[in-house]
Amino acid sequence: MLSSFALPRSRAVLFVACLVALSGPGLAQDATQKVTDDRGVEVEVPAHPKRIASISFFADDVALALGVKPVASTYMVAGRPPEFLLGLTGDMTQIGQRAKPNLELLSEAKPDLIVAIRRYTVGNAPQLEKIAPYVAWNMELLDGSDKEIEALAKILGKPERGVELNRDFRAHLAEVAAKAPKDTHPRYAIMWGGEVPFAFHDENTSASIVNAIGGENIAGAMTPGGEFGIDLSLETMLEKDPEVLFIYDYGPDRPHESNPIWKELTAVKNNRVFYVGDQWVETNGPIAREIVLREAAHYLYPDIFPKVDVKAEAAKIIPAELQK
Repeated sequence: MLSSFALPRSRAVLFVACLVALSGPGLAQDATQKVTDDRGVEVEVPAHPKRIASISFFADDVALALGVKPVASTYMVAGRPPEFLLGLTGDMTQIGQRAKPNLELLSEAKPDLIVAIRRYTVGNAPQLEKIAPYVAWNMELLDGSDKEIEALAKILGKPERGVELNRDFRAHLAEVAAKAPKDTHPRYAIMWGGEVPFAFHDENTSASIVNAIGGENIAGAMTPGGEFGIDLSLETMLEKDPEVLFIYDYGPDRPHESNPIWKELTAVKNNRVFYVGDQWVETNGPIAREIVLREAAHYLYPDIFPKVDVKAEAAKIIPAELQK
């Protein structure tokens, strides 16, 4: 005899099927997602990562633009959180310089997702993977930045916003290019300072942006299969004679300025040497590349484009609730 609490057979089958759907493979599938990074590796990451660690500023940049604050970040220079991210990385666990992340500090931060620059981390991928799911992108090319931003936005559950950020940037890039003088192509270099400056080729993200608005890079294009930058002696620089210089700078030690040739450069004579911020190094995120575009436009054509307030521009992209 059936219990008074028994269900009719048809309803019982439906009830069991619902339980299986809620507690079986479907739930397991929803708990993770798969992404293929620039190593060509398929990585299983959380469906909704909450504790992101960023090796480079790229993941900080994308996450903050999406309204998500990572828990840990590397730095370019210790104790110098970047202006283009409103100094917000200073509130995160510091896990070392981007080229030498401290795995012990990273582990202590308990991330559920590590987003890294490939060239500095591919060698210790096994150690990183023991800490948390690890994805790595090249973070070198402007076209790559669109793909990287959309991929991370999708991982973070905001794919539409990733597409929107790319669309808005491309529209602004086209607008600036249209306003730039068509008969003027200022010669420039983007370089690390030093006794022998290291300048970046056209394919570098920052250089691609400057080229797109009319600049002419004295370092030129990459040699197929070659490095993304080149050592340029000051003698060579004098021969190519840049009109504008963008210089990455880690501190007050600027040995290139002590070389007598330095003062002979047109950019130096005309006071068009600009020591630029970390956004010119870590340019593939949506905040960085937007600010680089605005700064480049002003530095190349100061009579047409206004001076840039880096923090004010960043504050337009980073949601207000994260700025408190």
